[in-house]
Amino acid sequence: MKLNRSSGILLHPTSLPGPFGIGDLGPAAFQWIDFLSESGCKLWQVLPLGPTGYGDSPYQCFSAFAGNPYLVSPDLLINDHLLLPDDLKEIPVFPSGQVDYGEIFAWKPALLDIVYSHFERSGSKELRNEFTTFCNANASWLDDYTLFMALKDAHEGAAWGTWEPGTRLRKADALSAAKVKLAGEISRHAFRQWLFFRQWQAVKKYANQKGVKIIGDIPIFVAYDSSDAWSNPELFYFDNSGRPTVVAGVPPDYFSPTGQLWGNPLYRWEVHKTGGYQWWINRFKAILSMVDIVRLDHFRGFAGYWEVPGNAKTAEKGRWVPGPGADFLNAIKSAFGDLPILAEDLGEITPDVIELRDSFKLAGMKILQFGFSGPDNPFLPHHHLENCVVYTGSHDNDTALGWYSTAPENEREFYLRYFGRSGDDFAGDLIRAAWSSVAAIAIAPLQDFLRLGTDARMNFPGKETGNWMWRMPETALTPELKAWLLDINYLYQR
Repeated sequence: MKLNRSSGILLHPTSLPGPFGIGDLGPAAFQWIDFLSESGCKLWQVLPLGPTGYGDSPYQCFSAFAGNPYLVSPDLLINDHLLLPDDLKEIPVFPSGQVDYGEIFAWKPALLDIVYSHFERSGSKELRNEFTTFCNANASWLDDYTLFMALKDAHEGAAWGTWEPGTRLRKADALSAAKVKLAGEISRHAFRQWLFFRQWQAVKKYANQKGVKIIGDIPIFVAYDSSDAWSNPELFYFDNSGRPTVVAGVPPDYFSPTGQLWGNPLYRWEVHKTGGYQWWINRFKAILSMVDIVRLDHFRGFAGYWEVPGNAKTAEKGRWVPGPGADFLNAIKSAFGDLPILAEDLGEITPDVIELRDSFKLAGMKILQFGFSGPDNPFLPHHHLENCVVYTGSHDNDTALGWYSTAPENEREFYLRYFGRSGDDFAGDLIRAAWSSVAAIAIAPLQDFLRLGTDARMNFPGKETGNWMWRMPETALTPELKAWLLDINYLYQR
């Protein structure tokens, strides 16, 4: 895919402001798109949009195909006459500036149940037909997902690996009985998905009308506790009881001295190949109906991945195993033509990863925060190529200001020499360096534009709790910020 010179901002929808405890797809999302368009930005990058589970991570979702119902906007439900103003009289007092997931998990599903009751009782014929059409069009994944979620509810949220053998191993008689017994809950979960997708498609349509493309994200692996793993066990390394024999991670690196034990089940790539990679083709088809460009997370895993024993406590002891490589990407290319993919090529990158990326002309990533060890560092702007995406930092990094406040002295000194700056506005300097780079695309997290410190960090890799919580202040998108961003987009022809 040929990348046009452009810029964008990384902001997950959960970080949008609003009165309902978590960012959603309501008025603030449309105002955000207006801000991007009016400031000259052509890209909005988001994290995975699936339903989050333990740890609240968008990279550990209950489904690779479903949407996150916590993003459904109550304001838009009122506009659709699916929610009454009186239904919002008793809103919890949510904290400002961050998401309290515990409070959200208690409040939002109950609110969506009220919406479902209104729909069942008085939903218009037009909306009912739309819901039915959605369910039929998405049955290939929706049927498994809704049964999976209904069973999880029946098991008080327990992971599917702990269910009784009949449902855990998908015995036909057990599933048939569950579909009858849980019919109401199954329909309820399907309804939540319909709400999410109709709101998200409205957001995407508006963004595209405003000249803004959305960069989405495909995590290479799926969560063990997901409908994908439960409903397709033949695609993963599971034992006869449905438990993973090996799991995913990365060896020790600059994020963690013991590596990162992700715990995701690993694919039986030979089975995927035999089936023409159809599950992956379906996955790409789903994400490309939601976004314009895809960031393929942990791209190096397609060349080779770190395999850790299923009972390991850390990721230190594992082995590198060859991935599906060019065979996989050729199948995706055959299905979709020119690949609208950005390769997240960070971590321990070996020549085979570079060869795989370059043979398909995929744009890699450059993180400026990693660049200040010396002039030969490939992340520095003078080493950038046009076919890449430069970031000040990603969702896994500290904010620019947070990094500078704790960086090693030699790296701070190198920054001062390299940029010839005073250090008074490190975040601004880093943004200008990204925008002035020859890289086709330049992106920075909103936190860097707001000059925020570590308190605004989105994720700490290896830390199980306290992540994915940051929300932008209501007053963040000032005319001054818009004018500054519009100016640097003009100066650097973004």
